Amino acid sequence: MNVKVGGNSLTIEDVVNVARYGAKVELTPAAVARLRKCRAMLEKKITAHEIMYGVNTGIGEFSEMVLTDEQVKQFQRYLIYNHAAGIGKPAPIEHVRAAMLLRIAVHSRGHSGCRPEITQTYVAMLNKGVTPVVCEKGSVGACGDLAPMSQLALSLMGEGESFYAGKRMTTKSAMNKAGIPIPGLEARDGLAAINGSNLLTGMGCLEIYDAERWVKQAEITAAMSLEALMANMKPYDTRLHELRGFKGAITSAANIRSVVAGSDLVTGKMKVKVQDAYSMRSTPQVIGAFRDHLAFARTQFEIEINGVADNPIFLPDSDTVLTGANFQGTPVSMPLDMVGAGVTMVSVLSERRLNRLLNPALSVGLPAFLTKGAGMFSGLMLSQYTADMLIVEQRILSAPSCIQSIPAAADQEDFVSMGMNAALKTRQIMDNANSVLAIEMIAAAQAVDFRHFCVGKGTRAAHTAIRKVVKHLDVDRPLFIDHNAMTEAVRKCVVLDAVHKEIGELKNSW
Repeated sequence: MNVKVGGNSLTIEDVVNVARYGAKVELTPAAVARLRKCRAMLEKKITAHEIMYGVNTGIGEFSEMVLTDEQVKQFQRYLIYNHAAGIGKPAPIEHVRAAMLLRIAVHSRGHSGCRPEITQTYVAMLNKGVTPVVCEKGSVGACGDLAPMSQLALSLMGEGESFYAGKRMTTKSAMNKAGIPIPGLEARDGLAAINGSNLLTGMGCLEIYDAERWVKQAEITAAMSLEALMANMKPYDTRLHELRGFKGAITSAANIRSVVAGSDLVTGKMKVKVQDAYSMRSTPQVIGAFRDHLAFARTQFEIEINGVADNPIFLPDSDTVLTGANFQGTPVSMPLDMVGAGVTMVSVLSERRLNRLLNPALSVGLPAFLTKGAGMFSGLMLSQYTADMLIVEQRILSAPSCIQSIPAAADQEDFVSMGMNAALKTRQIMDNANSVLAIEMIAAAQAVDFRHFCVGKGTRAAHTAIRKVVKHLDVDRPLFIDHNAMTEAVRKCVVLDAVHKEIGELKNSW
């Protein structure tokens, strides 16, 4: 199914489907009409020599410098050249595709003033698989993601490099092979292509989507560990969480109950402690708090991807030009900072349960480090070392970006969001989180092997899925192979899919 762009109904799933899975993009007729109406207004004002920021003036500190008619024709090209100032390796293709979609969405609202050909070229590039090479780093997340979006905009002049059909080549070659005309840049076109925080927002959409699936896997893993540690299941009673009222905790407790349903732990056959440690009985409250923030982050991002993030903004119905700061990345980068911190928090909880699984003083009768050959073998002792290293890195990365502003452009741009840092570090945090969860999964499955009671239906499904990836650790072997294989399985949601197939979909709280 095509993703239609031109209203206010884009979702995070739409971004994922276009960026990651190649869904086709379709501009609605209403959107095309708005593009033409806005452009007609702009051209009328250009002819009348009305002063407009970034159209017939310089930008930033040079905004008071008025351009001649000849300079107006050339300015957009030089604007893109001098702003294409990023650095580093190419951003992943899915990140750039997300940014292109979101720039199309901004234009489709009919307030950006570019020619329709600019927007339609980006649509064609997405649909035919031409993705510009864009350096990962260089944006400060205000005035938009100027450096990466400018590198992307080079394609509108047939310049720069692009990926096409699995190969990296000049953009001119890619456009020719794909049969896409090169529109060139006229007045306003260049600035309209770059003046929004579209790359960091696109990355954030992908990260929120992945975090929403990861948190369900965290609940499944927690349920497995709770079974292996013979937990008292009263802390997961829905009445407890409904009395407090947080939706995330209610949802998390319900998901954990679904996974362990049918277990001897909940039928009263097993003798359990009166009260467990916080890392066990606080799981719904902790994961639930993260769920509540994820719901907020999703709301903020879906407002942004349906809004007008540009400067200046043109209002054709009232023949008005407004300058402002709708490019500012803070409304999305601030919640994204907390998404990363929340993932780290849930990872810390995971490692604490791992510790209880491995420590014979805390594991309720499990063999030390989950090996029967203690002394000769060390079992999963070193897996905890790896998890701990990953968590320290996550903690370092969880420092907020939104407070890190460094002024630029001779203090004309004296507060910036640093939102690209939020997007980049949240991706790193998520990568580590997949591995931390993978290690707990391995340990929980190993611990379940040593128990001799009936576990829940969801736990059995998860255990079976893990055993298809990692075998029981009977005698010591190099663990990095298991760690990497299980990390990839977490990234692909192998265990989540297996549990869903067996017991149905776990709940969302948004």
